[in-house]
Amino acid sequence: MFQKILIANRGEIASRIIRTCQRLNIQTVAVYSEADQKAPYVQMADESYLIGKPRVNESYLNVDKILQVAKDSGAEAIHPGYGLLSENAEFAKRTEEAGLTFIGPDADVIAKMGDKIAARAEMKAAGVPIIPGTEDAVANTDDAKKIAGEFGYPVMLKAAAGGGGIGMQAVYNDEELEKAFEGNSKRAQAFFGDGKMFIEKLIEHPRHIEIQVLADRHGNAVHLFERECSIQRRHQKVVEEAPSPVLSEATREKMGESALKAVASLGYSNAGTIEFLVDDEENFYFLEMNTRLQVEHPVTEQITGIDLVEQQLRVADGEHLSIQQKDLIIDGHAIEVRIYAEDPNTFYPSPGKLTKMVLPEGPGVRHELAVEGDSQVTPFYDPMIAKLVVHGENREDAIERLTKALHEYEIEGIKCNLTMLKRVVTHEKFKEGETKTTFVENYYLPTLTNH
Repeated sequence: MFQKILIANRGEIASRIIRTCQRLNIQTVAVYSEADQKAPYVQMADESYLIGKPRVNESYLNVDKILQVAKDSGAEAIHPGYGLLSENAEFAKRTEEAGLTFIGPDADVIAKMGDKIAARAEMKAAGVPIIPGTEDAVANTDDAKKIAGEFGYPVMLKAAAGGGGIGMQAVYNDEELEKAFEGNSKRAQAFFGDGKMFIEKLIEHPRHIEIQVLADRHGNAVHLFERECSIQRRHQKVVEEAPSPVLSEATREKMGESALKAVASLGYSNAGTIEFLVDDEENFYFLEMNTRLQVEHPVTEQITGIDLVEQQLRVADGEHLSIQQKDLIIDGHAIEVRIYAEDPNTFYPSPGKLTKMVLPEGPGVRHELAVEGDSQVTPFYDPMIAKLVVHGENREDAIERLTKALHEYEIEGIKCNLTMLKRVVTHEKFKEGETKTTFVENYYLPTLTNH
C-alpha cells in the first residue's frame, strides 16, 4: 500500500479522503489556496502546502504546481477527489508521466468518457441502452433545427464536454432552439474549452438513477447497486438516496449488468459511476459516466459497508478486488442532502461569514464537512457547507431520522438551503417516492408563492 499520497482537491472531499488514509496509516499531503488557509482539511493532513491565490486557475487547477508539490513532498500517488482536476485526462497523463500513480482510471478512458458524443458511441457498441440522439456534434442552428424536426420536439440540447448541467437545456420548438443553441455553445466553450453541442430526444419527467462500479486492473468488477439522484435544482443534485424507492429487483439487476458491460468494454479500473435516465416503465438509458468518486458516494457506503476511498487506493496500488458480486447485499436505506450557502428561493450562491453551526447527532447520522463554525464560505468555489447523511433500517426510518436531523441543524450568519431541504423531505410526494427530476419545479417552487 502507498506510504504517502497527495490530495489534489479541497473542502469536504479532501477531509473524507484523509480520514480513510489515517485509518490505513497512509500519510497525506494537502494543497490549499490563500482562501483555504484555515480550512479543516488543511489542519487534518500530515503536510500542507500553499499553492496559489484563491481563484482555481491560480491554485487548484495549477497542474505544474501540484505535481511539483507531490515530487517535493515524496508522495507516491495523487487522489483527485471530485470536480477540479478529477476528470482531466491531461492531468492523469502527466501524473503518470511524473512517476506517480493517478488514483483513478487511465487517461484515455477519462478522455473518452469526458466527451459525451464519444461516450454515447462507446456505450452503444457495448450494448448499453442509449437515448436516441445525434452521433456527431451539431454544426449550427440550422442543422440543429433539422435534426430536432426529425426526432420530434421536445429535445434536449447538450454540451459535448463538461457536466453540472452547464450547456444543457430542454427545448420545445424551433424558436427556443434558435435562442438556446448559440448561448449554450458559448457557455460550454467558456467553461470547458469546448463548444460542441449535440441533441437527444427528451425523456420527460424521468428519474436520475446511477450505478456505482468498482473495477481492478486484473479484469474483476462489481457494481454496488444504485443511487437515486432525481431531486435537483439547476440540473444539479441536492438529495440522493440508496437504494431507489421504486426500482424493481429485475430492473436493478439489468442496470447493474449494463454498467458492468460498460466497464468491460472500456477496460475500466477504479471507482466510477454509470448514470441513467429511467422512465415510468423502468426503461433506462445511458446518460453519462463519471470517471471519479461521486459527491453522493456516502449513501452507497452506508448500505454496503464498503469504504469506496479505501477500494480506490487498493485498486490503484495494483491489488485484486476483494469483493465479489454474490457477497454484496443492500443493508437498509441511506439518504444524503447537500447543505449549500445559497438562497433557498432562488438557489443563487450566498457566500459570507458562517458565525454558528450546530450539528445534529444520533444513530445513523453522518457528517461530511467543508467548513466549520466561525469561518468563511468564499465566493471562489462551490458553496457547499456540508453533507448530511442518514442511514436507517428502511426508507421510512431514514426519512424520519433525516427530518429530525434537519430540524436540529443550525446555521447562522449566511443564507443556506436548510429550509428547502426540510420542505422537500417532509413533502408527501417525497415520502411516496415520487422523486423525479421535475420534483423541485412541481412541488417545491409552487410552495414559495404561498409563503
